[in-house]
Amino acid sequence: MEKLPKIGLPILVGGVAFIIIISKSVVTIDSGHAGVLYKLNGGVDPNSAPLGEGINFVAPWNSVIDYEVRQQEIPEKMTVLSSNGLDIKLDASVLYQPDLKNLSRLHKEKGQNYLSRVLLPAIRSAARSVVGRYTPEQLYSTKRDAIQQEIFEETKRIVESQYIQINDILIKDVTLPPTIKNAIERKLKQEQESLEYEFRLVSAQKEAERQRIEAQGKADANRILSASLTDKILQDKGIEATNKLAESENSKVVIIGSGESGMPIILGNQ
Repeated sequence: MEKLPKIGLPILVGGVAFIIIISKSVVTIDSGHAGVLYKLNGGVDPNSAPLGEGINFVAPWNSVIDYEVRQQEIPEKMTVLSSNGLDIKLDASVLYQPDLKNLSRLHKEKGQNYLSRVLLPAIRSAARSVVGRYTPEQLYSTKRDAIQQEIFEETKRIVESQYIQINDILIKDVTLPPTIKNAIERKLKQEQESLEYEFRLVSAQKEAERQRIEAQGKADANRILSASLTDKILQDKGIEATNKLAESENSKVVIIGSGESGMPIILGNQ
């Protein structure tokens, strides 16, 4: 094998070195991610803007720490105490993402383990504080939405100054001690049955009132009608009806008239 020319070896070595330098200088950031620049001679500048998606050029002696900045979800199961000291198990889910504009500061002060250092302790602290203000019955039924909102607001208050953005906290399940759960369910069932009975009772009372008013209205109408019908009016109405009957093609002979004021009248259709 022929030896390389003396001038060729330095060029080859320089070319390889150049390729290595270029490869180390080009950093590609994936979609939904951002990079924090770590400088060999100064570390992380907390005021520096993060590196965005795509190709970024950095000095080969510096490095880039990758962070996912999309919304992420972390499940969390907790055991906390209610207002009367009973163990309550919460199955929660936290939607969060790092504060992009303060990503360098987050890395500088909290590091990549910010979940275990900041977020999870904040959620647990907020849950203990909020749940401790409520009874098991309130946690199981009427106050779940309010409790979820309070835990979210309190967690947000704790972490927003630590460069973490909380988007939502979802309480998926609340587990009570079996004896307490059964007692609450029995009470709720009894309350429901009582409400149904009261509804039927009120409905029956309203129907009775409606029938009474209807009957009273009919009675008043009959009384008014009876008071307005004199003997003369009745006689005129009778004559009018008889005339119409006599004019009908189907009628033959009609005999009317009786009593003190009536006179016999014979009408035919001819």
